Amino acid sequence: MLLEAIYHRPGNSYCYSYDNDTIHIRLRAKKGDLRSVTALYGDKYDWDKTVREAAMFIMGSDELFDYWHVEVAPPHKRLRYAFELAAGEQTIWYTEKGFVAEKPADPLTFFDYPFLWSSEVLQPPAWVKDAVFYQIFPDRFANGNPDNDPEQVRPWTADDPGQDDFYGGDLQGVLDRLDYISELGVNAIYFTPLFEAKTNHKYDTTDYLKVDPQFGDVALLKKLVKACHDRGIRVILDAVFNHCGYWFAPFQDVVKHGEASRYRDWFHIEQFPLVREPRASYRCFAFESHMPKLNTVNPEVKAYLLEVAQYWIRECDIDGWRLDVANEIDHDFWREFRRTCKGLKPDFYILGEIWHDAMPWLRGDQFDAVMNYPATEAILDFFAKGTIDAEQFSHQVNRLLADYPKQVGEATFTILGSHDTPRLLTMAQDERKMKLAALFQFTFLGAPCIYYGDEVGMTGGPDPDCRKPMVWEEEKQNGGLLRFYRELIALRTAYPALRQGSFRFVYASGDHLVIRRQHADEQMYICFNNSEQAGAFSFALELDDSLLLSPSMLGDGSFALENNNVTINLPEYGWVVLMAESS
Repeated sequence: MLLEAIYHRPGNSYCYSYDNDTIHIRLRAKKGDLRSVTALYGDKYDWDKTVREAAMFIMGSDELFDYWHVEVAPPHKRLRYAFELAAGEQTIWYTEKGFVAEKPADPLTFFDYPFLWSSEVLQPPAWVKDAVFYQIFPDRFANGNPDNDPEQVRPWTADDPGQDDFYGGDLQGVLDRLDYISELGVNAIYFTPLFEAKTNHKYDTTDYLKVDPQFGDVALLKKLVKACHDRGIRVILDAVFNHCGYWFAPFQDVVKHGEASRYRDWFHIEQFPLVREPRASYRCFAFESHMPKLNTVNPEVKAYLLEVAQYWIRECDIDGWRLDVANEIDHDFWREFRRTCKGLKPDFYILGEIWHDAMPWLRGDQFDAVMNYPATEAILDFFAKGTIDAEQFSHQVNRLLADYPKQVGEATFTILGSHDTPRLLTMAQDERKMKLAALFQFTFLGAPCIYYGDEVGMTGGPDPDCRKPMVWEEEKQNGGLLRFYRELIALRTAYPALRQGSFRFVYASGDHLVIRRQHADEQMYICFNNSEQAGAFSFALELDDSLLLSPSMLGDGSFALENNNVTINLPEYGWVVLMAESS
């Protein structure tokens, strides 16, 4: 037993409240080292009457470690717990004080979860589990009102966008195309910024309380959100609170009045007079001088931005904020932001843009979830780029799932492309590989998001090439791919296991992969062959004998069942989705 590899610490993803009555406990150990792990737990003030044992199971493994997991109901909302570790004939106890050979007589040396406060449980909105998002870059989706086009707007058919080009897309265009969005099957829209700004991407806000005239006005946004709600579609907007635009009125006051400006402390000014080149004399997003960084610790800035957040909820009834550059804003601001938004709308979705380990923001007091960039990278590396094999892919995903509480994974936002990245089809360079990546995205935990146009086969390299105007001519769309996305969405919508169920890798070797989703009595196996060669492989079912596999599912493969083993036959880049049902 390699004791140096064993790790547990209460908090974060190793001991946390899943809901008002349940605590999840995890332990890390060397891969393949432990035969069993048992959690001994009870209430520290009522130990003899409440002590229980619970067998833990391996929720997943990576290259080095197994991650053991169990869920328990804490007696009286309090919990003391320790671990009994078994390897071969050896048994050791693990407590807060370390490793001991004999079962401790005193539970006061055990790990402690002092009290389960309902107010501290991270509870993302329930609707997010059922959401399928569609990302819209407003200038490039549809032009419904040419009268509000910017000057020198480019023709919609010009598919070579420049960094500073405008195409005239607007909110009326989205409103006109709601039938298309509804028929696709999505039930949530994520808009990149809508507020007044100088650029086509609008991440340089000049007025946070005004819809950019290029897109429409507040009345039109309100009408659009209501029309979406009438169709069962939620709407989330992009909040750019880390920085503003150079032409934001308070910053222009600093440009004009310098040190005498009443707004000088709204920003991070390093020296006066202000200069923009060769490097700005004020903090910016990255070093972009047209995006001055806001000082969210300043009480006036905080009050202003919190009013902005509330205004669009009150005025237009939006359902969530996606928070741009969320990790560069102070935690106190986000705590007050959460209280403010949830106070107006309890099921409001707060989604952070964080590309690295986001646990400090996911403890129940700030965000509901983050954009799942680590999962995005792993999916693309395996399915689209082929730089890792199935086993390496499973390791990366398992490690990610162990790093966060379960409810984070259930509410996370999974993309395969966006306005910041090359198009999915361009990265995959093969429609069949693209389909496998999308299939995994839609059968994985969390809410999948489609970047506008991916579903009809749009291509494009890095920004700005990935921001071509939407292809609306049906003869230019990939109709087969569109049907595939509609089927994927319909599949996810039809089966609770794909939205709310547990996730587990069943088989991962070479180019072949099998995952299982389970919810109540519903169990689904999704099988992939990420290879240009047809292939066959076998795995053992993790089912009761009373369950059988049904062939009446999507896909282009076949299977044979003998005893408890399944043999899957798949063509090149083939896949099949199987349902386990009662015999």
